[in-house]
Amino acid sequence: MTAEPSAASAETQDSEHSYLQQLGARVRDARTRLGLSRKALAGKSGVSERYLAQLEGGQGNISILLLRQVAAALDCPLTELLGERDSQPIELTLLIQYLEKLSPKKLTQAKAILTSAFGEQDPLERRQRVALIGLRGAGKSTLGRSLADHLGVPFVELDDEIEREAGVPGSEIFSLYGQNAYRRFEKRCLERIIEHHEHVVIAAGGGLVTEAPTYELLRSACYTVWIRASPEEHMQRVIAQGDLRPMTGREEAMADLRRILAERNDLYGLADSIIDTSNKTVDASQEELQNMYNIST
Repeated sequence: MTAEPSAASAETQDSEHSYLQQLGARVRDARTRLGLSRKALAGKSGVSERYLAQLEGGQGNISILLLRQVAAALDCPLTELLGERDSQPIELTLLIQYLEKLSPKKLTQAKAILTSAFGEQDPLERRQRVALIGLRGAGKSTLGRSLADHLGVPFVELDDEIEREAGVPGSEIFSLYGQNAYRRFEKRCLERIIEHHEHVVIAAGGGLVTEAPTYELLRSACYTVWIRASPEEHMQRVIAQGDLRPMTGREEAMADLRRILAERNDLYGLADSIIDTSNKTVDASQEELQNMYNIST
């Protein structure tokens, strides 16, 4: 006669089943965020599509090495897939489930309500990630790389990530896909950077601040610094980078530049700190930024 499983054994089986279901859901969510089909993930990870289907369905008792391949293909930390989440309060679980069902617009409204009720996150709690904002030519890339080296953390150009996401040069994204698609690429890339980098320096595109949900995400997850410069210095630096287009109609280009700076002044001014690079050497601006960060920490 076959012995019936003990209560402890049944409880263990239920726990394992629940864990595999959670694991499958995390893999499926990570794949969806990247816009990958199961077939595409199979090709990228070297794990069969059938096995992935079992894994996402909560039926795959996958080996740690195979799971490591899947995590690498998803550009996702293995610890995120393996994490135990049962210990969090039930209220937090229910809140997360509720928020996940909201549209991006309603999520922004929900964040505003929570911020109003409980206050903004302390800037010092966001110092692990530094985001430099401002128009092209202010010095974000130069100063960002220098600060990242100083801190010993990765440096990420958001524009480069957008190009990789879109699969075409940045100059062609607007003409091929339009501005709305570009902003979607931008937000998706920023989400991925924040998710995968606890410590990082980010150089953001000049227009990011005009997209409210993306700017809110950046400000909530990063210590933001406006790298500011005069319109004349912006123009000189862009030309020095090899872009001679402003020379064709310099007066009109300067007028447009002044207008853009005036329109975005209040948005850039929401940054946690400001570094004005006008009439300063690169070394002086680098030292000011590093000192500012050291003080903020």
